[in-house]
Amino acid sequence: MNRRPETAPGTAPATGAPRNGAPGTDATGTERRIHPGLRALASSARTVWGNRKARIGLIVIGILLLVALLAPLLAPYGPTDNSFDRSQDASLQHWLGTTAAGEDVLSQLIFGARISVLVGFGAGFISTLIAVIVGLTWGYLTGFAADAINFLVNLFLVIPGMPLMIVVATYLSNGGISVIIVVIAITGWAWGARVLRSQTATLRSRDFVQSARFSGERAGRIIFREILPNMTSLITGSFFGAATAAILAEAGLEFLGLGDSSVVSWGTMIYWAQNSNALLTGQWALLFAPGLCIALMATSLTLINFGVDGISNPRLREGSTGR
Repeated sequence: MNRRPETAPGTAPATGAPRNGAPGTDATGTERRIHPGLRALASSARTVWGNRKARIGLIVIGILLLVALLAPLLAPYGPTDNSFDRSQDASLQHWLGTTAAGEDVLSQLIFGARISVLVGFGAGFISTLIAVIVGLTWGYLTGFAADAINFLVNLFLVIPGMPLMIVVATYLSNGGISVIIVVIAITGWAWGARVLRSQTATLRSRDFVQSARFSGERAGRIIFREILPNMTSLITGSFFGAATAAILAEAGLEFLGLGDSSVVSWGTMIYWAQNSNALLTGQWALLFAPGLCIALMATSLTLINFGVDGISNPRLREGSTGR
């Protein structure tokens, strides 16, 4: 009679599935290792979401992004369809009425989110990219190169931003949305560069930077491999600030008629409503609706910035005792 082999006390059977369920192990018992970058990203996301103001901002900006993405499905009519009666009041067919050209206001409002999102995030990204390159280089270098960058940045800081944008946009008129993005980006990077320069000058004297310098690393590698990773939260906050300024600047330029008036955006909606004397005719929705959307998007980005500040400064996190 065959007998099953006995196992020593306290040892696992020779056959059968391995025991699992231990923390940090997978089904085969192998230890799972989470990449430090993913762990830091998850921690930052929890910090931002844990802030009530930032959570509200994320929800609002998420809704606006979905509206911009699904505009063809959400809009009841085309944004340039002018086959309706002109200057109609709100009705079941046109919830916000029609424009002086016979276009549905709600449809234009939904499609206009695309342009405002594109300009805000596009100009904010370019502006932040310029600020990062200039600010980190300015803060690390010394001598004549630092003085030259200092002169350039101060020149852009002294010149008022909005008048400069008006002058540049006037000379580059009728260039489309791409021109608006470039104009806003090249006139809005200086403040971010100055902030990043101050932080870079502080990190320049740290031990890990000095060690990299003494080991013979090039300046470019030290700036973008040693200093840049320690400024992620500051750069993220700079991006949200630049995107907020870009959205407001785009609306201002479009309202002044310096953009492409044939493009449907929240700024051009206000421009055409002003030209058609919408307030005098009692069509408040033509001005109020796009203005409210611009304010909501700018406010949501500002609220998100509260959560981003908590990443780099634990004292600013909700629930912190400040000790």
